[in-house]
Amino acid sequence: MKLRLIPILVLLLVSCKKEVKSELTSQSIIDSSIVKSGGENFKNHKVSFFFRNRKYSSYYVNGQKMLERYTFLDSNIIADKKSNADFQRFINDTLVSLPDSLVSRYANSVNSVHYFSKLPFGLNDKAVNKEFLGEETIKEIPYYKVKVTFDQAGGGEDFDDTYLYWFNKETMLPDYLAYDFHVDGGGQRFREAYNERYVNGIRFVDYNNYKPREKGSDLMEIGHLFESDSLDLLSKIQLERIEVQEN
Repeated sequence: MKLRLIPILVLLLVSCKKEVKSELTSQSIIDSSIVKSGGENFKNHKVSFFFRNRKYSSYYVNGQKMLERYTFLDSNIIADKKSNADFQRFINDTLVSLPDSLVSRYANSVNSVHYFSKLPFGLNDKAVNKEFLGEETIKEIPYYKVKVTFDQAGGGEDFDDTYLYWFNKETMLPDYLAYDFHVDGGGQRFREAYNERYVNGIRFVDYNNYKPREKGSDLMEIGHLFESDSLDLLSKIQLERIEVQEN
């Protein structure tokens, strides 16, 4: 009787392993990471911070995402406001007319800062495509590596950029990210998160911002370039005076 049970037990163990493996997808990784980074707090709280002497604010109104940026120039305040529907610029509360080329440029600039400040929250937007690339070790720590691309519809001006994220296997939080871009001659960037802190339940980090030392490198290998000290530090991305309040 015991001998007959052995094959059955083996089959059960194999099937269980397959089931666990099949459950690990790019979507499940990102869903878990978003929960651990703040989850629904992103939607029911207003977030504001300063970045390079400008104030940024984000919040939701009737399910619509509102992004704002305030620039202080002497006695003037320039307010850039982006919603799902449009972009507007105000100077001292007066609406300013802008050509379409500047509307696109300013809207993309505002969106970019907010996008990075809330990661990984934005990775579940409709235009996002996710692909699980397996595991990769950086600084002796194992990570889940996920590739992100965007649909042209709803993917913004830089929809053709490619992003990589490294999610810590233990914490499920993104410690590193990288991306390529095609404007201004193109290039690649690699960001290393540091100074992690939680403000009213939402995770924020700063970044060391690197670029490859050699042009034409493969984005998929940029983690190994970081490991081998083949990246140059360009800048630091630091968020200051962070405030998180209930809407």
